[in-house]
Amino acid sequence: MLPYITGCMGVLLILSVAALLLMYQKKTKLAKTLKEERDSHRKKVYWLESILDAIPFFISVTDTDMKWTFINAAIEYSLGENREELIGKHCSYWGFGHCNTDECTIMRARRGFKRTYFSQEDLPYQADVRILKDLKGATIGYLTLVQDITKLEQITRQQAEAEAAVRAKSAFLANMSHEMRTPMNAIIGMTMIGKSAAAVERKDYCFTKIEDASTHLLGVINDILDMSKIEAGKFELSPDEFNFEKMIQRVVNVVNFRVDEKRQKLTVHIDNDIPPTLIADDQRLAQVIINLLGNAVKFTPERGSISLDTRFLGEEDGLCAIEIAVSDTGIGISAEQQKNLFNLFQQAEADTARRFGGTGLGLAISRNIVEMMGGKIGVKSDPGKGSVFTFTIQAKKGAQTRQRLLADGINRDNVRILAVDDDPDILTYFKNIARQFGVFCDTASSGAEALKLVEQNGSYNIYFVDWKMPGMDGIALTRELKAQPSGPENSVAIMISAVEWNVIEGEAREAGINRFLPKPLFPSTIADLIDNCLGVEHRVKERKLEVAGIFAGRRILLAEDVEINREIVITLLEPTQLEIDCAENGMEAVRKFSEAPDRYDLIFMDVQMPEMDGYQATRRIRAMDIPNAKTIPIIAMTANVFREDVEKCINAGMNNHVGKPIDFEEVLDKLRFYLSS
Repeated sequence: MLPYITGCMGVLLILSVAALLLMYQKKTKLAKTLKEERDSHRKKVYWLESILDAIPFFISVTDTDMKWTFINAAIEYSLGENREELIGKHCSYWGFGHCNTDECTIMRARRGFKRTYFSQEDLPYQADVRILKDLKGATIGYLTLVQDITKLEQITRQQAEAEAAVRAKSAFLANMSHEMRTPMNAIIGMTMIGKSAAAVERKDYCFTKIEDASTHLLGVINDILDMSKIEAGKFELSPDEFNFEKMIQRVVNVVNFRVDEKRQKLTVHIDNDIPPTLIADDQRLAQVIINLLGNAVKFTPERGSISLDTRFLGEEDGLCAIEIAVSDTGIGISAEQQKNLFNLFQQAEADTARRFGGTGLGLAISRNIVEMMGGKIGVKSDPGKGSVFTFTIQAKKGAQTRQRLLADGINRDNVRILAVDDDPDILTYFKNIARQFGVFCDTASSGAEALKLVEQNGSYNIYFVDWKMPGMDGIALTRELKAQPSGPENSVAIMISAVEWNVIEGEAREAGINRFLPKPLFPSTIADLIDNCLGVEHRVKERKLEVAGIFAGRRILLAEDVEINREIVITLLEPTQLEIDCAENGMEAVRKFSEAPDRYDLIFMDVQMPEMDGYQATRRIRAMDIPNAKTIPIIAMTANVFREDVEKCINAGMNNHVGKPIDFEEVLDKLRFYLSS
């Protein structure tokens, strides 16, 4: 029995020891768990405090007595004291009176939330306060977030501007897709129609539409390229001396056919005090005026009026200040729309873009050009009452001095002019021009009034007669004038019209019309006509457009890898009888020139070609130790048209540059210059 009891006691002892060991292990494990939980809690608190310290706003926690139990680093830094010294102090220590028992009572009534606005040292702040409660719903403190409203407003404004920019660019890209696909559709469609058309007239119609669409597409591409250069800070001007009136004439020629299509009235006034020649970038200046006139034509209804006015503002420190204004009787622009009118990617409104088209870049580019020319651009407009766009530029005066427009061989005392037009502005213009020329001029507003003046005063030397007039038109009036029994035999009738001369030429010549004067009117054009009509050769001869055989016996090398581009150049220059050899890459161009250097008078060199580009080919040619290699004119003919591209061509050894798409007149100018010797 004893052994049995002893054995049981041993088992109990063992079990007791095991139980104690288990209890110890459990206690040890519990202690370890509590320690881990405390460490984890400390880490969480540390991480939370770190996050709150990283926030730039003022964040604090107070107990029910409004004493701080926590503040973040922003408060600590703002007050310039350690947070350990601030914990336990009343929040009024901060100087803000928003933390008090009354407000907390109000906050509790408002479901635990309140936002207040207050100022400290004239700085605006916004405070967000939340009530902290325990699990039983009892209030144990308050959490406060304080923000500087000025910074908040700035961030909000920046976000709004960024979002607006994103929306504007998205709308711009969508608009660009439309602007580019529309003319491309016309080009492709009209090409297909033209190919299948049997009648020559139908083909000519298709060619006209293709040309219009291509010109529009090129304008869109140019706007996008200009915008890219502006954003990249590479938009530059190329000043040169130019004739101001001739520049305005070129501009008007660009938009005139659109004016004629919409049967609009376009008038131009050039201030006589503006120097004949100026030194500036006339191409960029023309670009601004074309953009403004193009918009005026686009947004002005049929039979509306558009005017281009120029004014000399004075000269200071060698710079002439000139003001140019384009006004119209179009749809107008609201004050709200005017705010963003000159910004990139902006148009007056989406509906306007859909109705009238356009890239939304033209006015922004124009503003950039004007500001680079030392001026400013602005607009005055009201919806339904038209618009007036005005800008100024500063330019140096050119070398040409002012001269009398009429030739010296004319006896001004014997010149008698009669101008007949139903437009009073045209009659006033003729009066002013005649006064400027120093000749006599009568005016009549109708055919009947003109015949009465002839009956009273006898015949005139020159008649300027408008084509379209109520009652008796210009054709009928000219027949009556030519039938007059008295007067000098050399009386000349000049037809004034905004339409092309070929439209009315047959009937006009049959009636006795001798010359044609297109609208809008320019002093130099009128002077040329008067000189020619009175038998005096004008001192400035216009360049003859006749090109037949002008380069017979001369040969050039055309380096161009695209077959259709080679075909275009060869076909355009075919009437000049210029002989053209072709090379399809730079390597072939170098080989052909090296084999026969005396064969060629000039090289047109494309830039981007396979195997060897135009730059390398030019350097190879210039490095050759053979006759003509150093002196032969090499002209870049490339779509790379930025200023840095032109400079790169010159640095490679080329003499000049022609941009693509090819301007036939520009190519002829270069050929005339380099092949004239």
